[in-house]
Amino acid sequence: MADVVLQQENLKSLVVEKLMSAKVSEAHAEVVADVLIHADLRGVSSHGVLRTEHYVKRMAEGGMNPDPQFNVKRKGSAGAIFDGDNGMGHVIAKEAMDEAVKLSNESGIGIVGVVNSSHCGALSYYAEQAAKENTISMIMTHTDSAVVPFGGAEPYFGTNPIAYGFPANKHKPIILDMATSNVALGKVLHARETGKEIPDDWGVDGKGAPVTDPNLVKHLLPASGPKGYGLGLAVDVMTGVLTGSAFGPSISAMYGDYNKYRQLSHVIVTIDAGLFIDKEVFLENIDKMVDELHAVKPAEGFPSVMVPGEPEQLKEEARRQEGIPVPKSIYNYLKS
Repeated sequence: MADVVLQQENLKSLVVEKLMSAKVSEAHAEVVADVLIHADLRGVSSHGVLRTEHYVKRMAEGGMNPDPQFNVKRKGSAGAIFDGDNGMGHVIAKEAMDEAVKLSNESGIGIVGVVNSSHCGALSYYAEQAAKENTISMIMTHTDSAVVPFGGAEPYFGTNPIAYGFPANKHKPIILDMATSNVALGKVLHARETGKEIPDDWGVDGKGAPVTDPNLVKHLLPASGPKGYGLGLAVDVMTGVLTGSAFGPSISAMYGDYNKYRQLSHVIVTIDAGLFIDKEVFLENIDKMVDELHAVKPAEGFPSVMVPGEPEQLKEEARRQEGIPVPKSIYNYLKS
């Protein structure tokens, strides 16, 4: 089934209308749509408008609060706990990032622990949000159990993504956004939606055997074996354990129990780029690093060396001009 290509504003209108039909306020629907389209623009369709139907279903069945009352409490001189009141995670994470940037502006460093949230989408959105304020960021969130630990045959941790953002001066910010599994679950879901095969190191079936049919995937594999497993553990400690939220298999499933709040946690750390050296020097040095990496001789088969997030930034530039491809089934849902 062929994709439908839409311009950014047209796609955003469809998503906003669909979310508002589920009693999400227009202001919150606008933020969620921005985060989803940010992912689609960057070619990360697993976190794009594909997710709208899920959010609408969860909201309709009572698993998210359409009218949350956020509460922020300061913790020490550079920390805060942000209670999202089980609203939409995209709005919660965006406002929590604003709070973290305020803290690092005041104290040089800020850390915000988010509780009572829901799925917040692509973490790169919030890393870019901080970079626009010339602020370094690290964002972590936990997810429900889906990844087998190294040496294990059943899942314990989730895909537990982590993102870093480093602002630059003349260049775009360096944005590293990665799941601690080999891929995010959304990539498997997107492959199912588009009828494509997947690499055999993405997931395993119920017996732990690698599969290339996305419909047979029961569990995911950690990135780089024990390294991804260790990083996934660290993210769950820094989110679930640190904030007193659920962790490991006790986290409620994204695709299940739609009438229950998920009560997810995110942790955001921000650092003023001028904390140790002059801020302009930091920004110039990031530019220098990017230039030097671009100058590295590429290996055979590679046109050039790029920095983390650069392929997605190039994809975004193209899609802003050419439009965003949306699977026909997703388009039909948004139009319905």
